[in-house]
Amino acid sequence: MYTLCTLERLRQWLGLADEDTADDARLREALAQAAAQIERAAGRCFSPRRAALPHTAAGVIELLLDDDLLEVLALTNGDGRLIPLENVQLLPAEGPAGLLRLTGGAAFTWGETRLNAVTVTGIWGWHYRWGEAWRDSGDSVQGGLDADAGVLAVSDADGADAAGEQPRFQVGQLLKIADEYLRVLAVDTAANTLAIERGANDTEAASHPADAAIYIYQPPADVAALALRRAAWLVRSADHPEAPPDDLNAALAGLRRTGVKV
Repeated sequence: MYTLCTLERLRQWLGLADEDTADDARLREALAQAAAQIERAAGRCFSPRRAALPHTAAGVIELLLDDDLLEVLALTNGDGRLIPLENVQLLPAEGPAGLLRLTGGAAFTWGETRLNAVTVTGIWGWHYRWGEAWRDSGDSVQGGLDADAGVLAVSDADGADAAGEQPRFQVGQLLKIADEYLRVLAVDTAANTLAIERGANDTEAASHPADAAIYIYQPPADVAALALRRAAWLVRSADHPEAPPDDLNAALAGLRRTGVKV
């Protein structure tokens, strides 16, 4: 389930009582639909994912990126060699990069064709405050986590996170343990366990030791708010079909990927 907002927040927005869970499956579907519609219309992703994307080298020191780049993990040249990351400049320097520029005498090379000659491995997505995107959950892995496990034990599933938000774990959240992303599918507060999707967003499932820190992804605030409002509209319009309000359309227009600023 890929969402940009949690089930708990949508339930609160709709004014549902804690025990009123009969429509939770419908709410989850609305959250997933809202995320898909927002990202399709914006032409960009708002949840980080790991990928190795081939790119066409148009010049010898600059590479126009096909997507928003939050972090570069490796840059493979057209000859198969890695370009040292100390020779790679991300532009713009603040915010997601749309351009890579080589420094220190490094240059892009290719054989018979420039087409898809260079591979950029990184964390892709859009976030205007990527350095603050992962919040400390205030919790950690209990008893270790095997690479193929689908249940994560924590110390206090409904406690407060480092920012005081409670419950700290909610259905739909994207978590990070070391380099792996995990998606929360269900929360059992009595047993202090989370049902999780492993290797979410194209990361690799791995074993994690006891007491490994757990971080919670915080989508851009305006994107999360739009996902919440759009999901709520989808729930209501299922019974009473209507066009999206103008303010929802206007908010979505402001998120569209239009070009690269350097």
